[in-house]
Amino acid sequence: MKALSYEELRAFEGRAAATGSPGKDPVNAPMIRHWCEAMGDTNPAYEGPDAIAPPTMLQAWTMGGLSGYEGRSPAHDELFALLDGAGCTSVVATDCEQEYLRPLRPGDVITYDSVIESVSPLKTTKLGTGHFVTTRMDVRANGEPAGTHRFRILKYAPARRGSGAPPGAAPGAASGASSDASSDAGKKLRPRPVVNRDNAGFWEGVAEHRLLIQRCRSCETLRFPWLPGCNACGGQDWDTVEASGEGSVFSYVVMHHPPFPAFDPPYAVGLVELAEGVRIVSNVVGVPYDKVRIGMPVRLEFLRVDDELELPVFRAAEGGEV
Repeated sequence: MKALSYEELRAFEGRAAATGSPGKDPVNAPMIRHWCEAMGDTNPAYEGPDAIAPPTMLQAWTMGGLSGYEGRSPAHDELFALLDGAGCTSVVATDCEQEYLRPLRPGDVITYDSVIESVSPLKTTKLGTGHFVTTRMDVRANGEPAGTHRFRILKYAPARRGSGAPPGAAPGAASGASSDASSDAGKKLRPRPVVNRDNAGFWEGVAEHRLLIQRCRSCETLRFPWLPGCNACGGQDWDTVEASGEGSVFSYVVMHHPPFPAFDPPYAVGLVELAEGVRIVSNVVGVPYDKVRIGMPVRLEFLRVDDELELPVFRAAEGGEV
């Protein structure tokens, strides 16, 4: 296993991974149809002679498939070879961010540029120790900017079984989140929510002990979780309504594995249907995990899990067992 300095990795930041690479297919109706069927998305904007592609398909038009990518520079492979040589042989996708600049329509020809945007310092997670690598892809349709896709992965050396971290990791560092999530590595903190411009209003509401639901100004459809546009009519303007807090368990799972330092399994995670008709995933509290039932009435409350984080949870209503 080769020792690796962070400066070696940082040298890859800003290097192009692809320049002017073509998408393998133009935007087309069959791929849109398959995507919508798989996602259960029946928005009429994705059908007919004036159809657009679902915005979240942005990455789909650039994917290499089983035959691989065309025209990719060696920078990406060189970086991964360095990480593999340092023992970071495993990989997991962690998150992505997308920005949409114009709708994509059948017939649009896709090209894209890709750059290695950042490589993190060494991080220790429950999975193991490694580096987060963020790649930014700028997508064009018929030569016009169409959107940006940032994709982040963790290249890591797997933790040994029975220990929270691989050899050489600091005691207590495997907190289930990156090692800089807290200055005190021994604290068992819940993962931090990702707050961005699309959902910031939701978290502002939580801070005020209000559960806010988006409402489309065009068709008045309620939506949750928060989205930048209406999934019923495509409208971009919206306001909010405050949930009454009443709901019932629509579905649930009981988590036993994998263990995580911030949680004490087994515990129940419910899909709660609010009185307003939308659904939210949250913990069901106030009743043993094995007593949670579909249809059980629940009531919103806010749980402070540490000094910085408060979350909406749902307490089983008194006498609510069904």
